[in-house]
Amino acid sequence: MPVTTIDPKTALVVIDLQNGIAGLPGEPVPSTDVVKNSVALAEAFRARDLPVVLVRVTFAADGSDAVPGRNEQARPARAFPEGWDQVVADLAGHPGDVLVTKRNWSAFYGTDLDLQLRRRGVTQIVLTGIATSIGVESTARAAHEHGYNVTVATDAVTDSNAEAHRNSVERIFPRLSETGSTAEILALVREQ
Repeated sequence: MPVTTIDPKTALVVIDLQNGIAGLPGEPVPSTDVVKNSVALAEAFRARDLPVVLVRVTFAADGSDAVPGRNEQARPARAFPEGWDQVVADLAGHPGDVLVTKRNWSAFYGTDLDLQLRRRGVTQIVLTGIATSIGVESTARAAHEHGYNVTVATDAVTDSNAEAHRNSVERIFPRLSETGSTAEILALVREQ
Protein backbone atom coordinates (compact mmCIF):
# COMPACT_ATOMS: atom_id res chain seq x y z
CA MET A 1 0.00 0.00 0.00
CA PRO A 2 1.43 3.39 -0.90
CA VAL A 3 1.89 6.06 1.73
CA THR A 4 -1.47 7.66 2.51
CA THR A 5 -0.79 10.31 5.12
CA ILE A 6 1.73 12.04 7.32
CA ASP A 7 0.54 12.55 10.89
CA PRO A 8 0.80 16.07 12.32
CA LYS A 9 3.48 14.77 14.70
CA THR A 10 5.76 12.78 12.41
CA ALA A 11 9.53 12.44 12.82
CA LEU A 12 12.12 11.61 10.20
CA VAL A 13 14.45 8.90 11.52
CA VAL A 14 17.65 8.54 9.49
CA ILE A 15 19.55 5.29 10.08
CA ASP A 16 23.37 5.10 9.93
CA LEU A 17 24.07 7.75 7.30
CA GLN A 18 27.54 8.23 8.66
CA ASN A 19 30.98 8.54 7.11
CA GLY A 20 31.97 4.88 7.37
CA ILE A 21 28.69 3.54 5.95
CA ALA A 22 27.23 6.08 3.52
CA GLY A 23 30.33 5.87 1.33
CA LEU A 24 29.91 2.14 0.71
CA PRO A 25 28.21 0.89 -2.46
CA GLY A 26 24.47 0.36 -2.15
CA GLU A 27 22.13 -1.94 -4.05
CA PRO A 28 19.77 -1.35 -5.74
CA VAL A 29 19.69 2.34 -4.75
CA PRO A 30 23.11 4.06 -4.88
CA SER A 31 24.18 5.26 -1.44
CA THR A 32 24.64 8.77 -2.83
CA ASP A 33 20.93 8.82 -3.76
CA VAL A 34 19.99 7.64 -0.27
CA VAL A 35 21.91 10.57 1.22
CA LYS A 36 20.45 13.04 -1.31
CA ASN A 37 16.87 11.86 -0.69
CA SER A 38 17.37 11.83 3.08
CA VAL A 39 18.69 15.41 2.93
CA ALA A 40 15.62 16.51 0.94
CA LEU A 41 13.32 14.91 3.51
CA ALA A 42 15.28 16.39 6.43
CA GLU A 43 15.04 19.88 4.93
CA ALA A 44 11.28 19.51 4.47
CA PHE A 45 10.80 18.21 8.00
CA ARG A 46 12.91 21.01 9.50
CA ALA A 47 11.00 23.62 7.48
CA ARG A 48 7.78 22.42 9.16
CA ASP A 49 9.30 22.11 12.64
CA LEU A 50 8.97 18.32 12.53
CA PRO A 51 11.67 16.35 14.37
CA VAL A 52 14.67 14.97 12.52
CA VAL A 53 16.45 12.13 14.31
CA LEU A 54 19.92 11.17 13.12
CA VAL A 55 20.91 7.69 14.26
CA ARG A 56 24.50 6.53 14.18
CA VAL A 57 26.12 3.26 15.18
CA THR A 58 29.43 3.02 16.97
CA PHE A 59 31.47 0.54 18.96
CA ALA A 60 34.29 0.75 21.47
CA ALA A 61 37.70 0.29 19.85
CA ASP A 62 38.30 -2.85 21.88
CA GLY A 63 34.91 -4.35 20.97
CA SER A 64 33.85 -4.49 24.61
CA ASP A 65 30.37 -3.16 23.83
CA ALA A 66 29.72 -5.41 20.82
CA VAL A 67 26.47 -7.33 20.86
CA PRO A 68 27.06 -10.65 22.63
CA GLY A 69 25.79 -14.02 21.53
CA ARG A 70 26.71 -16.70 19.07
CA ASN A 71 26.00 -16.38 15.40
CA GLU A 72 27.25 -17.93 12.20
CA GLN A 73 28.45 -14.72 10.61
CA ALA A 74 30.30 -12.81 13.28
CA ARG A 75 31.29 -9.19 12.71
CA PRO A 76 34.95 -9.22 11.71
CA ALA A 77 37.32 -7.64 14.20
CA ARG A 78 38.72 -4.51 12.62
CA ALA A 79 39.88 -1.06 13.48
CA PHE A 80 37.56 1.71 12.35
CA PRO A 81 39.08 4.89 10.91
CA GLU A 82 38.78 8.14 12.82
CA GLY A 83 35.39 9.76 12.21
CA TRP A 84 33.76 6.69 10.65
CA ASP A 85 30.83 6.99 13.06
CA GLN A 86 30.10 10.69 12.47
CA VAL A 87 26.91 11.66 10.62
CA VAL A 88 27.62 12.71 7.02
CA ALA A 89 28.22 16.43 6.61
CA ASP A 90 25.16 16.92 4.38
CA LEU A 91 22.90 15.98 7.32
CA ALA A 92 24.92 17.07 10.36
CA GLY A 93 25.11 20.40 12.11
CA HIS A 94 21.47 21.33 12.61
CA PRO A 95 20.96 22.33 16.26
CA GLY A 96 17.33 21.17 16.48
CA ASP A 97 18.06 17.63 15.32
CA VAL A 98 18.14 14.73 17.75
CA LEU A 99 21.24 12.52 17.68
CA VAL A 100 20.82 8.91 18.81
CA THR A 101 23.80 6.60 19.23
CA LYS A 102 23.19 2.87 19.01
CA ARG A 103 25.30 -0.24 19.37
CA ASN A 104 22.76 -2.67 17.93
CA TRP A 105 20.85 -3.01 14.69
CA SER A 106 17.68 -1.33 15.97
CA ALA A 107 17.66 2.35 16.83
CA PHE A 108 15.27 1.58 19.71
CA TYR A 109 17.06 -1.09 21.73
CA GLY A 110 19.41 0.36 24.33
CA THR A 111 18.84 3.99 23.25
CA ASP A 112 16.59 6.88 24.24
CA LEU A 113 14.87 7.02 20.83
CA ASP A 114 11.41 6.08 22.12
CA LEU A 115 11.72 8.64 24.94
CA GLN A 116 12.82 11.36 22.51
CA LEU A 117 9.88 10.63 20.19
CA ARG A 118 7.26 10.40 22.95
CA ARG A 119 8.43 13.66 24.57
CA ARG A 120 7.72 15.34 21.25
CA GLY A 121 4.30 13.68 20.85
CA VAL A 122 5.40 11.77 17.75
CA THR A 123 2.90 9.22 16.42
CA GLN A 124 4.57 8.37 13.10
CA ILE A 125 8.11 7.93 11.84
CA VAL A 126 9.47 8.09 8.31
CA LEU A 127 12.55 5.90 7.91
CA THR A 128 15.55 6.32 5.64
CA GLY A 129 19.08 4.96 5.74
CA ILE A 130 21.43 2.04 5.36
CA ALA A 131 21.14 -0.97 5.45
CA THR A 132 17.58 -1.76 4.47
CA SER A 133 17.62 -5.34 5.79
CA ILE A 134 19.54 -4.57 8.98
CA GLY A 135 19.27 -1.19 10.72
CA VAL A 136 16.24 0.09 8.82
CA GLU A 137 14.22 -3.13 9.07
CA SER A 138 15.13 -3.66 12.74
CA THR A 139 14.06 -0.12 13.55
CA ALA A 140 10.83 -0.48 11.54
CA ARG A 141 9.98 -3.66 13.44
CA ALA A 142 10.64 -2.03 16.81
CA ALA A 143 8.71 1.12 15.87
CA HIS A 144 5.74 -1.01 14.88
CA GLU A 145 5.96 -2.91 18.18
CA HIS A 146 6.10 0.43 20.04
CA GLY A 147 2.85 1.51 18.37
CA TYR A 148 4.16 4.09 15.90
CA ASN A 149 2.80 4.48 12.41
CA VAL A 150 5.76 3.69 10.15
CA THR A 151 6.55 4.87 6.64
CA VAL A 152 9.63 3.81 4.69
CA ALA A 153 11.01 5.97 1.89
CA THR A 154 11.92 3.18 -0.52
CA ASP A 155 14.29 5.29 -2.62
CA ALA A 156 16.05 6.57 0.52
CA VAL A 157 17.10 3.13 1.77
CA THR A 158 19.63 0.70 0.36
CA ASP A 159 21.63 -2.39 1.24
CA SER A 160 24.85 -4.16 0.35
CA ASN A 161 22.68 -6.91 -1.14
CA ALA A 162 19.88 -6.13 -3.62
CA GLU A 163 18.02 -9.36 -2.79
CA ALA A 164 18.00 -8.56 0.93
CA HIS A 165 16.79 -5.03 0.13
CA ARG A 166 13.94 -6.35 -2.05
CA ASN A 167 12.91 -8.85 0.62
CA SER A 168 12.54 -6.05 3.17
CA VAL A 169 10.75 -3.69 0.78
CA GLU A 170 8.45 -6.28 -0.80
CA ARG A 171 7.76 -8.71 2.05
CA ILE A 172 8.54 -7.17 5.44
CA PHE A 173 7.73 -3.46 5.21
CA PRO A 174 4.19 -3.95 3.83
CA ARG A 175 3.38 -5.87 7.03
CA LEU A 176 4.82 -3.15 9.30
CA SER A 177 4.35 0.10 7.43
CA GLU A 178 3.38 2.07 4.42
CA THR A 179 6.00 2.68 1.76
CA GLY A 180 6.51 5.44 -0.75
CA SER A 181 9.04 7.38 -2.71
CA THR A 182 10.78 10.47 -1.40
CA ALA A 183 8.68 12.58 -3.80
CA GLU A 184 5.42 11.07 -2.51
CA ILE A 185 6.41 11.63 1.12
CA LEU A 186 7.61 15.18 0.40
CA ALA A 187 4.28 16.03 -1.20
CA LEU A 188 2.44 14.89 1.94
CA VAL A 189 4.85 16.67 4.30
CA ARG A 190 4.45 19.91 2.36
CA GLU A 191 0.66 19.66 2.79
CA GLN A 192 1.16 19.92 6.58
